[in-house]
Amino acid sequence: MFLTISTTGTPERPATDLGFLLHKHPDKAQAFSTSYGTAHVLYPEADEQHCTAALLLEVDAVALVRRGKGKGRGGAPDAALAQYVNDRPYAASSLLAVAIGAVFSSAMRGVCNARPELPEQARPLRVEVPALPARGGPDLVRRLFEPLGWTVTAEPVALDTEFPEWGDSRYVRLTLESESRTLAEALRHLYVLLPVLDDAKHYWVSADEVDKLLRAGEGWLPEHPEQKLITSRYLTRRWSLTREAMSRLELVRLAETDDSEVEAIDNAVAAESESEAEEAAEGEVTGAEVMAGARTEAVAQTGAPPETGTEAATGTGTETEAGTGTETEAGTGTGTDAAIEPKPTPLAVQRREAILTALTASGAARVLDLGCGEGHLVQALLKDPRFTEIVGVDVSTRALTIAARRLRLDRMGERQAARVKLFQGSLAYTDSRLKGYDAAVLSEVVEHVDPPRLPALEYAVFGAASPRTVLVTTPNVEYNVRWESLPAGHVRHRDHRFEWTREEFRTWAAAVAERYGYGVEFLPVGPDDPEVGPPTQMAVFTLTTTTNTKEAKAA
Repeated sequence: MFLTISTTGTPERPATDLGFLLHKHPDKAQAFSTSYGTAHVLYPEADEQHCTAALLLEVDAVALVRRGKGKGRGGAPDAALAQYVNDRPYAASSLLAVAIGAVFSSAMRGVCNARPELPEQARPLRVEVPALPARGGPDLVRRLFEPLGWTVTAEPVALDTEFPEWGDSRYVRLTLESESRTLAEALRHLYVLLPVLDDAKHYWVSADEVDKLLRAGEGWLPEHPEQKLITSRYLTRRWSLTREAMSRLELVRLAETDDSEVEAIDNAVAAESESEAEEAAEGEVTGAEVMAGARTEAVAQTGAPPETGTEAATGTGTETEAGTGTETEAGTGTGTDAAIEPKPTPLAVQRREAILTALTASGAARVLDLGCGEGHLVQALLKDPRFTEIVGVDVSTRALTIAARRLRLDRMGERQAARVKLFQGSLAYTDSRLKGYDAAVLSEVVEHVDPPRLPALEYAVFGAASPRTVLVTTPNVEYNVRWESLPAGHVRHRDHRFEWTREEFRTWAAAVAERYGYGVEFLPVGPDDPEVGPPTQMAVFTLTTTTNTKEAKAA
């Protein structure tokens, strides 16, 4: 296998800087042992004006067969060819990609201790690969490289020049040229896309390949138009790994759009909750119902003080959803008293019951749980056969993973599994997948959204998706005085951007209803205190116009 990387230079920026970037001296020919042969690095030319580095990989075909034995498709990607006579020593593939990663690892990371300013500099680059397997032909080669800023020449190689009527082979002669790429970017593109074009790997693909893909794809793969094809082929079409990679790439995209860190987007679930979900069967455990915009809610320990959350429905309360804890959400009894008197129904359960009642009254059959978190509401909806399709949407991959465990999706019967879907998404953006449903639920979601972003959420749900019924629940800040252990002036959870009074909630809901053609009514959830109202307030929006005002713009 053979690959060359060339650049041009000037006296101020000599082309031989390529040697610093690659960490390989132009005056030397060097050899490196790999698992499947020997990689040689040499420079056919090296002066101020022109410099070319060549990577030659000599593959040990016998070692390839021995190491690949028993590894299925990855060990023998070309089943039609004999084990010892095939294209592996000659055509660029995952073997060459692994050699690039091993021999040019520092260059791929953009590290150059001798000249630290060089890795960030774009320079004229020309990459040539004489024999590249391209399952998909020259058109696919262009679709993969051109969006990355390369000028692509992919010349098909004839099966036999003596018999042109036989047509072209699946190989191309590839030339890539760019004035705007850095060397690190070029190497990362090649590292990922060479095995993608070959559509095979010579080694077993395990879970750590997802991390390799995301590292090499940083900065370009999340926005690539062929992201799904690249991810699927790179992970040899292993669906579980592909799904994980796509979810993580979506988180990266959302974080970049929001100008925030991935950790700030996917912070819904504490480590304890993941193990709890694995143990959960039909019973409820403490969970986190996650905001579907930018931030998510952390799960607190049972018996935590109200500063870390008092709402059992969001999994952050002083009482778990099973009804245990040091202080009930109704503010009644502790310890010994609780052993004598029946424990009140947790607010989390009351909230779900109120939602289920409202959904049943609306006649909804196809329901969206927006900000589904760990899937408590989805689980409750599945128990009622009147709900024929239930979709849980959340921005957090960890929360969705736990929801899938809680629901036992991998062991669910075929008919039951056909009723439920879980997918990743953010309500800060319109999503065509949310259209056409009877009802949508936003339970304890809006208070996690920064006020300037609320109009975007409103438009995504009421304007773009426009289900017939929308249920919104949110804490009633007036009720907070009834929490004896909640310090004055504190919100119920540290991630709450606000908590509305009853009047503020009604004002917001009425404005949204008018803007998007809905009617709205308000229902209490939990004990309705005559002075401060209920702990949770719920708005039931019902579409009243046949043509919703979707043209209403988010402010």
